[in-house]
This record gives sequence, structure tokens and C-alpha cells, in this order.
Amino acid sequence: MWNQLPAFAKAGRAMPFALRKMHLKTPNLKLYRIATILFAAGLCMTNTAHAADTLSKIRDSQTITLAYRETPPFAFTAENKQVAGYSIDVCLKVAEAVKRELKLPSLKVAYLPVDTTTRFTSVIDGTADIECGSTTNNADRRNRVAFTISHFFSSVRMIVKQSSGIHNWSDLKERTLASTHNTTTIDLINARNNVRSLNLHIIEGKDDQQSFGYVENGQADAFAMDDVLLYSFRSLAKRPDDFVVVGEPLSVEPYSIMFRKNDPEFKKLVDHELTRLINEGELQRIYHHWFLEPTGPKGNNMNMPMGYLLRDSFRFPTDRTAD
Repeated sequence: MWNQLPAFAKAGRAMPFALRKMHLKTPNLKLYRIATILFAAGLCMTNTAHAADTLSKIRDSQTITLAYRETPPFAFTAENKQVAGYSIDVCLKVAEAVKRELKLPSLKVAYLPVDTTTRFTSVIDGTADIECGSTTNNADRRNRVAFTISHFFSSVRMIVKQSSGIHNWSDLKERTLASTHNTTTIDLINARNNVRSLNLHIIEGKDDQQSFGYVENGQADAFAMDDVLLYSFRSLAKRPDDFVVVGEPLSVEPYSIMFRKNDPEFKKLVDHELTRLINEGELQRIYHHWFLEPTGPKGNNMNMPMGYLLRDSFRFPTDRTAD
């Protein structure tokens, strides 16, 4: 039957207007109906494939778009108005790999600021190509997006004022705890609150800066979040010695670059570049620059040596996580 179909159907092109006008009168009405159905199906398949074809999108636009959230030292806007940070540097290496793969020497890099919610929607709807920040790779999120090899591991703890008398989670009973909206930390806090019957009053900031501000101005007794972000806020505070990071770790949070699902070619490229960065020691040098040198937003030094989880993960790079 395929050999009897019209040429436009075989080629996946639109049915010519003259044929659309005549086909109701032709004796081969059945064949034309089949051709029309096949053509429509082909369009659907093409659109579905294109939606996840990041490399073609980048090739057509000559631009790769990096979504970022203000979470120093992973991503932040520096005083010179340039976007910088540990995750940004990793993403720029991916952009270079894309440039080589597509042979686009003039590839432009665009930046898209996002928040805890739009970081996901911007990737899913194609507004951004990759997200570069401090996003945790977990099973629930992998239902919507894809991740590459982790470039950082954090654990959830809390930051409090030195004078608060808070040393662990049990000390929070009937007190106010802040965390950031639409983050994995909220679920962990609620679970701890229910299991330990802490009767916490939980307030959610729209971003990490607001959540830390609740502790600074006395609206909250503690701010729970990934420890690396807490140390960053402490180093940026007007009086860093007024704050301390406490509490046993509630979980391990693997940070990964995020991009669209069902795009095996793009994932292969990103995974390959992350593996190269690890095996050639480049990722370790990028880490040293951002965590052991005075390169923060205000020239602050995190003084945070690489943890054993990240160091050990570099021996066998993988995108798998222990959910």
C-alpha cells in the first residue's frame, strides 16, 4: 500500500491545495484518507521530537539559555552585573561542549533569572536550556526533568543566632522555623515536626535571602536549608559571628544541572562533559576557586574544603542518586 500513496504523504509534506480540492471526487478516496492520517501522525511525532531536541533548538537560535537562581556561591549576580558562581562555571563548560559539538564558534550565552518554581517551568517549556544552581536531583523531580552527574552534595541543617540556645532540632519545640517555598527542605521539616511532635510554627520565604532575613530580624528562631547555603549566608552577614550552623543532618542533597527530559542526545553530551571535567581535574579546580578563595559576592571566602561524599563520587561519576 505504501507504494500507492501520493508523494506528498511519503515525504511528510502538506497535501497540495489542488489535491485537497479534488480528493473527494477521486476514486482513490481511501488512499487519500490514509495519506492524510499518516501526514497528521507524522506532524505529531515531529513536534514531539522537536520539543525535546535541545541541540536543534540551540542550533536554530545560535543561543544557549542558562537559568539561574540567586544562591551564592553556586549562582549570583556580581557587583559588575555579571552572572557568576560555581554552578555557572560548570554550565559554561557545558556551553563550550555544545559549541564544539554544533560547530558554532559564535554561540551566544543568555541568562534567565528564575525562582524556586520557575526554575522547573522554564526548563520544561523550553524558555531555558539548562538550569545552573543548587537544585536537588531526586526521584520526584526526575518525573518532570532530567539531571546529569552531581557536582555538589549538601545536607540539610539550620542556622540560628549564637544567643538562641538552639543546638539541635529538639530545641525548636514550639518555636518558629523558616525555610524556602517549593524546596525539598519543606517536606523534611514537616516530617521531623510530625515525628518529634515539635509543634513548630513554619514560615516560608519566597527565596533563601528572605528566609535568612527572618532569622536576622527576629521573625524566626532558625532557618533550615542546605548547609552550604547557610554557610554562604553566614559569611555574607554584617556580623557573621552572630550566627552558627547547627543540627544533625536531615538528609543528603545531591545538586545537579537540570535540563529537559526525553532528550538522549543532549543528556549524552552533558554527561560526557561532566565526566571529562571530573577526570581531567577541571571540576576540582573550579570547586577550589569558589569554595576556598575569596570569590564570593562581597569577596568573602567560604573556607569549605570538598566533602568526602563529593570527593568519593568523582571516582565513579554517575547521575544515579540514593533517593
